[in-house]
Amino acid sequence: MIGVNLWGFLFELSLPPDALDRFLRVWGFVPFRMWSGESGVGASLVTIVVAMFLHAGWLHFGGNMLFLWIFGDNVEDRLGHFRYLLFYLLCGVAASLCHAFFNPASRLPSLGASGAISGVLAAYLFLYPRAKILTLVPIFLFFTAEVPAFLFIVFWFVMQLFSGTASLSGSTPTAGGTAYFAHIGGFVAGIVLLALLKPPRRAPPSYSWS
Repeated sequence: MIGVNLWGFLFELSLPPDALDRFLRVWGFVPFRMWSGESGVGASLVTIVVAMFLHAGWLHFGGNMLFLWIFGDNVEDRLGHFRYLLFYLLCGVAASLCHAFFNPASRLPSLGASGAISGVLAAYLFLYPRAKILTLVPIFLFFTAEVPAFLFIVFWFVMQLFSGTASLSGSTPTAGGTAYFAHIGGFVAGIVLLALLKPPRRAPPSYSWS
């Protein structure tokens, strides 16, 4: 998944500014197009999937890929390759639909892997709640500390809820920003899909002695 995201980002970098702007306006997911009927459901789903592998800049791309690298492989180990691919894509679709539900009038193209990665974070929270994450802590000076995954991910999700709720009090944005409800939708979808897709644990073999 990191490789596909990298390919998409490198393709964006290969385009001149005007062509890149046109490309993102066509292939970014725009909620208004879906609700207004400007693009059909099928076309909207295609743009959702394509937009999951596009990013708005180096910081956007690097942050998402760092989270995917840290958490994604462990979740894939538990789900298996095919289930993980299905899980990732469905979380991304659910994230965009949640964003569209809460921002139906938005004409801004939405793009990035963060909705799908939010689902990965949710799965990691339930699969590895006792794991520890090496985290950069900005207190006076930056230093690293091992933080329980449970605290890290729950704190992150609470911040998305707080920021998303606060964003509802404003008018429709005219400039780019963070799609908090995509994060929330992806996270909730991750919990539901994990329950549906997680393979059952195999019982240890029993032996009889003679």
